[in-house]
Amino acid sequence: MGSTAIRVALAIASALAGSVVVAQHASAQDGRTEAPYTSTAPLADEVIGSVVSIAVPLPENVGPRPEQCDRLSYLRWRSAEGPAESAAADRIFVAQPGIFEGAGAFESVARNTVVAADKRGAHVEFWALDRRSNCLEDHTGVQAALATGDFDTATDYYFHDAEIDGSRFAGYAAGDDVAWLAHVGLEQTLRDQYDVLRHELPDPQLRREKVLCGGHSLGGSITGFFAEWDFDGNAHTLDDAGFNQCSGYFALDTAIVAKSPAPMGGSFPQIPDIVKAPVDAATGAITGAMPVLALPAVINPETTNMLALAGLAARLDPEGVNDLVERLPGNPNVDWTLRALFAKDAAMFATGDPDVRTLNATNEAVLGAILDDNSQPFGFLQASIGFITGAPVQDKLFPVPSTPEVLGSGLFGDAPKASPSVYGRPEVLYRWLDYDEVGTAESLPDESRYTTPASEVSSINELARNLSEPPLDFTEWYFPTRLPSDLALLSAASFATHHIHRDGVARHPILMLQGSGGISLPESEHPDDLPIVLPGYNHIDVLTAAGERNDGRLEPVSEALAEFAGR
Repeated sequence: MGSTAIRVALAIASALAGSVVVAQHASAQDGRTEAPYTSTAPLADEVIGSVVSIAVPLPENVGPRPEQCDRLSYLRWRSAEGPAESAAADRIFVAQPGIFEGAGAFESVARNTVVAADKRGAHVEFWALDRRSNCLEDHTGVQAALATGDFDTATDYYFHDAEIDGSRFAGYAAGDDVAWLAHVGLEQTLRDQYDVLRHELPDPQLRREKVLCGGHSLGGSITGFFAEWDFDGNAHTLDDAGFNQCSGYFALDTAIVAKSPAPMGGSFPQIPDIVKAPVDAATGAITGAMPVLALPAVINPETTNMLALAGLAARLDPEGVNDLVERLPGNPNVDWTLRALFAKDAAMFATGDPDVRTLNATNEAVLGAILDDNSQPFGFLQASIGFITGAPVQDKLFPVPSTPEVLGSGLFGDAPKASPSVYGRPEVLYRWLDYDEVGTAESLPDESRYTTPASEVSSINELARNLSEPPLDFTEWYFPTRLPSDLALLSAASFATHHIHRDGVARHPILMLQGSGGISLPESEHPDDLPIVLPGYNHIDVLTAAGERNDGRLEPVSEALAEFAGR
């Protein structure tokens, strides 16, 4: 083994050793493990983050699946000054992720909420559940690169068959490897949440008094069904009723309703099919034709892993130039995805001229262009994380121009879109202004046409960490299409046995937090539900917003959650 390989192996072993020891120490006869993970987040010293895994086998009729898929996992955040046992916490938030989303997406809002509650004299925990399908993901490359500090550690693993600690990337699962997910839909997702709660908090009375159930995006609909579900099918035995596992509900740019998410806006038939498909997927128009959602471009396992790699590049070397773009494979999926996300007009999308890969940009600017509300075309993937700088920009006209109709549709967010206008010139470098740098001396002259400090709320530095550091992913490689398919077929006979308590949501208090630029939401049916609208927030911001806003106020989502927990 060469000296470089030895240094890489030692770095990985050193970084992972602590977690491995803790996991082995935490193992019990019931197969439960819990391992704290290292974070560079601003609140890392105040909030302990850990990944919990428990053995809960799937029913045999699900069919063959990997051994690790007979386990349930979640991320747990708790106060460093609080009790070590969950049962001793004052309140426990339990969150369901949205579409294409994993537990790691809750990293910022969870830490901020724990600290906000601490300041109120309460110790709360925040749990983010991971869907079964995420057991198929391979985070080896990202986690190893965090240990070595070298981005090539990850890209060599995923793109060039490099070995890490005896493992090689086996490629993205398909065919028989994912066939079992055709049997994992709404009913199993609800049962998984119920089993986690019963395993971790065996006392039914404690669950009724301390657990707050909720979620983000699609997680609101899942929580609505959870509240109305009866897990033994007997309406007269209420200890197992979903509403009796919760003392209240919280909705993060969603609504707690037991129905399929409402369509997010109008129809734009002029959009190419390759761009329209992700919108259809997010609104539930694409259902169970295949076990997992793998579109030809934009949304599939390779591209969702690409988001984690973009975050990793910006986390390791924010001012480095084009580290991800230069290393991406040249295949149709990647090429069309780059065009769909970055094309400034229809001609550039159709012809590939200018070539997206000739844009000269820092790693932060690449990440910003992928997810910022002034660039990312799809509303359900947008965050307000700053603005591009360093060279001229122009109006982005693809996939649709920023007309009032478009910006009011709920499909494309509420922010005007901008695009770099200089390609193929190495001497021109696009950089990124973080959310709290917008409006400073480094801003572009026409920046105010697109954004203001008041509409920027999430730090790109924190987003980069969230995409790469947590052991459970921010993005979801394998979204099970059975889940939205079930939500669209509420009259299915298999649901009648369990979807019994139609007043389950109305039985408890509810907190609904909605971004002013978030997606269009289904109407809430809760009698006391008054949505709190958050100016400047987009769909992802309710999870990723920085702890302090540009006007000096504390982050309102976590403050509202902490206040709700104290009621």
